[in-house]
Amino acid sequence: MDLILELFCEEIPARMQLRAIDEFKLIIKNSLMKTNLNFRGVKGYVTSRRLAIIVEGLPKAQDNVKEERRGPRTGAPEKAIQGFLKSNNVTLEHCEKRKTEKGEFWFFVIEKKGLMTDEILKHLLPEAIHSLQWPKSMRWGGGTFRWVRPLRRIMCVLDGKVLPIEVGDDIPCGNITSGHRFMGSSSIEVSSVVGYEKELKKNKVVIDVSLRKKLIDSQSRQLADTAGFVLKNDPTLLEEVSGLIEWPVPLLGIIDEEFMMLPDEVLITSMRTHQKYFSVLRKDGSLAPRFVMVSNIETKDNGIEIIKGNERVLKARLADAKFFWEQDKRHTLESRCNSLNQMMFHKNLGNLGQKVERVERLSIEIAKTIGADPEMSARAAHLCKADLMTGMVAEFPSLQGIMGYYYALADGENIKVAQAIKEHYAPAGPEDACPTAPISVVISIADKMDTLVGFFGMDERPTGSRDPFGLRRASLGIIRLILQNNLNVRLSRLVEITRNQYIDDAAFSLEGFQTVLLTFFVDRLKVYLRAQGVRHDLIEAVFQSGDDDLLRLVQKANALAMFIATDDGENLLTAYRRARNIVEIEEQKDGTNYGLGVVEEDKLIQPEENLLWTALGEFDNVDLNDPDMSQFEEMLAKLANLRVPVDNFFDKVIVNCDDADLRRNRLLMLSTIGNCLDKLADFSCLER
Repeated sequence: MDLILELFCEEIPARMQLRAIDEFKLIIKNSLMKTNLNFRGVKGYVTSRRLAIIVEGLPKAQDNVKEERRGPRTGAPEKAIQGFLKSNNVTLEHCEKRKTEKGEFWFFVIEKKGLMTDEILKHLLPEAIHSLQWPKSMRWGGGTFRWVRPLRRIMCVLDGKVLPIEVGDDIPCGNITSGHRFMGSSSIEVSSVVGYEKELKKNKVVIDVSLRKKLIDSQSRQLADTAGFVLKNDPTLLEEVSGLIEWPVPLLGIIDEEFMMLPDEVLITSMRTHQKYFSVLRKDGSLAPRFVMVSNIETKDNGIEIIKGNERVLKARLADAKFFWEQDKRHTLESRCNSLNQMMFHKNLGNLGQKVERVERLSIEIAKTIGADPEMSARAAHLCKADLMTGMVAEFPSLQGIMGYYYALADGENIKVAQAIKEHYAPAGPEDACPTAPISVVISIADKMDTLVGFFGMDERPTGSRDPFGLRRASLGIIRLILQNNLNVRLSRLVEITRNQYIDDAAFSLEGFQTVLLTFFVDRLKVYLRAQGVRHDLIEAVFQSGDDDLLRLVQKANALAMFIATDDGENLLTAYRRARNIVEIEEQKDGTNYGLGVVEEDKLIQPEENLLWTALGEFDNVDLNDPDMSQFEEMLAKLANLRVPVDNFFDKVIVNCDDADLRRNRLLMLSTIGNCLDKLADFSCLER
């Protein structure tokens, strides 16, 4: 048997559709498996007005289930046997004797008849519908049922017949679906899977989202190619548009030449963000005066009037953009800087002008640290937020930074300064390109560090999924800027110089926030490197040893991973844990700390003790803050040489001997092993 379930409602937001159908399909599959209902396959379809699930190959009923229950031994007292029979409501004639390894027992076999599939589904499907979670949901009318949009009708057909299910609020259930809102029938009877898919296509509904995407992409490319242009790749927009329409009809529109003098980003944003139009390129890659819209209907005039209407809408939008562009250029970015004092950044952290002043001072310090031009960095920082006061950014907020770039160039600013203004928000996400120009890197780090130090200082941190100020994104951006540009910068130093830019201490309510912030950075680093296969415990081990240079920290973690993957490394780690466990047990027993004492060389009476002490001496006065990592790698190589003396020590030397002085000296030796290894990394953080 086949099941067809369709939930017909008002328009589902495009960004929610794919997640919803994937989750709903999974809920249905898991529910069927829990009830022991076999099936051949489950398909999911979604459009702007419907979620549909098709389950193929369902049986008419569950398989019968046999359950065995073992009773008492055959020679057990009569009361025990009668108790077993009474509890199962059977007589001895219904039981059988069976020999086992533990003797002969009475057994009773219960056979439960499987329930009919339709009865199971009447309960299963409403539960599945109710368990589907939406990011946002609503109630309508006087009902209590919640859905992403008002749920108008349910179609539920099993083996060609209506399977009535109830989800609440008297939502009707039958075998009726609807075609396209304008070009199809509003009442289509469904009795089979083939008929369902065929009738919808006949009534101008492409129910398969992957097919809609393919049709939009191929037809749009054909339109652009016929006109002598190339469609600009935009997978995100393609995903969104495919969720807005049920019958895709791409059309090619024209942009008035007078608007082609606007920056490409302005044109693309106007088309993409506000109107959901695809951009078109010339063969040389420059923006062409064309755009592709995707209509949801076919017209007798082949879309001529639809094109004209959309061209008028775009013209009005671009006319506004042109006005703002021309008006904005009458004033320099410099002249707008004072206006930033009128825009609040945060009530505890001052206005935006004060933030820019901090970033400007901080950029000079960071520039000196990484070898960038301090003067040019300060200039870029001074102007980086000025475009927020322009009409263009007020109209198109997504263009902040980008418009600053164009206005800086128009003002005659250095190209490097303009580029830094453009890129100082980047990277805003894990997929964004990371700036590489030195001044851009400086301003981006300075802006994000100012935000992080300010909010952490007043104990405003992300909690769970809540991160209203984008602090996780800011920390990840700094991590990427440092690692991808191979910068040796200590985080503690960055935090310190950023903190020094805050003249007013009133904002800093959390004592010791620096430690909290550094830990936060390391946690984000672990998340970032997880996809690259770097173990989180390796990062923690190096960080706990006192190194907060992110680049060097990652390098050390990778070197440490290679070391412990060797036989010498693995065996030495085992010896470290053994030594640590012995010392901890004896410290607890003796009430002392063997990490504070000094080994007495005159009490090293066995050759194995002397050999180990000599090997440990290689780690005296070790400073591992070497930027080029050479000393760290050298010490790792020396660690490998510890394996033999450590193994011999454990084989030949009795730590807990009767002589108290020798025992104490040997425990100090074991503590020294741990201390030497922990100079490189905190080996106690490493997982088994």
